Amino acid sequence: ILDLFAVIDWMMRLPNALEQQLWQAIETVEGETKMRYVTSVERLAIQRGLQQGLQQGRLEGKLEGKTEKAATILERLLVKRFGPLDEEARKRLDTATLEQLDLWADRILDVSTVDAVFEEH
Repeated sequence: ILDLFAVIDWMMRLPNALEQQLWQAIETVEGETKMRYVTSVERLAIQRGLQQGLQQGRLEGKLEGKTEKAATILERLLVKRFGPLDEEARKRLDTATLEQLDLWADRILDVSTVDAVFEEH
């Protein structure tokens, strides 16, 4: 990087007065911001990282929304079929993955108790 800077400096030789002004401006900016210069490539990489993070966050939000909705529907079906749920059953619904909720929903018509819905096979 220093070699590249030297080549650029050599190619764009400024008169002494302008060179002094440039260095004063650079020192002022560095002193005010306390930050190093970020290249255009780094800015693009940061922007891509932010976009990927936003996209991943949206996907996770959609999955979480689907899971919450599935848990609510399954809870309603369990209450309708077996009556009020105990705290343990509600806790299991609240912490379940979408895959577990799907499995339990498939079982609801084939079992005779709430505990049988949640049994591990």
